[in-house]
Amino acid sequence: MGVIVEFGLVHLIDPRLAGLVAESRAFYARRVAGRGPSDLEELRAIRVNAPAPAPSDPPAVVEVVRTAGRSVPVRIHLPASGEVTGVFLEIHGGGFYSGSAARSDVRNRNLADALGLAVVSVDYRLAPEHPWPAAPDDCETAALWLADHAGHRFGTTQLSIGGFSAGATLAMTTLLRLRARGIPAYGSAVLQFGTYDLSAQTPAGRLIADEYFLDAYAGSVEDRTHPDLSPIYADLTGLPPALIVVGAEDILLEDNLAMAVRLSAAGVDVDLRIYPASPHGFTGHATSMARAAMNDIESWLHRHLQLPFTSRSSARISR
Repeated sequence: MGVIVEFGLVHLIDPRLAGLVAESRAFYARRVAGRGPSDLEELRAIRVNAPAPAPSDPPAVVEVVRTAGRSVPVRIHLPASGEVTGVFLEIHGGGFYSGSAARSDVRNRNLADALGLAVVSVDYRLAPEHPWPAAPDDCETAALWLADHAGHRFGTTQLSIGGFSAGATLAMTTLLRLRARGIPAYGSAVLQFGTYDLSAQTPAGRLIADEYFLDAYAGSVEDRTHPDLSPIYADLTGLPPALIVVGAEDILLEDNLAMAVRLSAAGVDVDLRIYPASPHGFTGHATSMARAAMNDIESWLHRHLQLPFTSRSSARISR
């Protein structure tokens, strides 16, 4: 006799979020949806016209870290309390061809102060000037540096990694590279709405097959199913517990569902959180849904990094 499995999107959404849907729909009804550049000329115009990143207070410490014969610039936020209880390696988004670590300063400062973390953000090289494997090389360099130096530099070896959009993809490829080296330094990963099939061969990947960032990042690579480009095709065994955050109206929803299933099938502890009435990039928007997601991320990190409770963290992550 067969087993009947009921599986629907509604069952994956926390009922407590229902009260936030109306506000989110009103917010996005007023907000013009963004569109990525269609060629290099448009990309350059977007870069030129992009506003300056919002500053954090206190500002990040900027330095160049070196390991294994490579170097990469990073931005470091230390908690205002002065006591570091864990380290989070943050990888910014931007389609692999835009964005910067500085654009994450405010959110990284908030995370550092909320949980007592040192947050290290990677300023990896951007496509198409520096196509694959430049970005994952830079992220791997920062990850290796932390694996070697976090204990001495920050007084803790409790490490986590994460990113949003392209940054989530790069976080996955970084974990796969570290596993190949036999370095299990990172005990958890927070993946916000990543893109995991850059080959456009899966049903989820075909939804973004015409996006310029695919050609900009992959360059002249013939086989885009290479796991370092498209981690959906990787052997995912042996990776640390992962939190996957994605909006129900994100074009990458199916890609994230597929990654969650493949991670689970590989024996990885996966916590999949889907937020209703939320498009791609929603955690960076000024909505109650975004705040709920960020609170969930902080709560999850608190548990998986085994952080001590402080008055600030207790107030922010109580549920």
